[in-house]
Amino acid sequence: QVQLVESGGGLVQPGGSLRLSCAASRSIRSIYAMGWYRQAPGKQRELVARIISGSVTKYADSVKSRFTISKDNDKNTVYLQMNSLKPEDTALYSCNAVILGDPDYWGQGTQVIVSS
Repeated sequence: QVQLVESGGGLVQPGGSLRLSCAASRSIRSIYAMGWYRQAPGKQRELVARIISGSVTKYADSVKSRFTISKDNDKNTVYLQMNSLKPEDTALYSCNAVILGDPDYWGQGTQVIVSS
């Protein structure tokens, strides 16, 4: 099992940056995949970025070249650096962990609002 706690969301102007953090309650070295999803009002949850097997990264087309996912195994934390934010990036961002054989784990989410 693992508990996930997100932080770093907030209100930012278009073009600005935020860094989200996802702190895990245990070592993340052996977790198969960790990632970030988002859900905007009235829309389905979508994948933003994920790290698989510790090093393979995958991004949604809409965030490529703007967002970067990374992990710090010593701090049991996964980050999402978000640059050049757009109003359409406004959403609840949730951290996800996949441990093989278990149901997916989710954090409570952190709200990101991009507005002038």
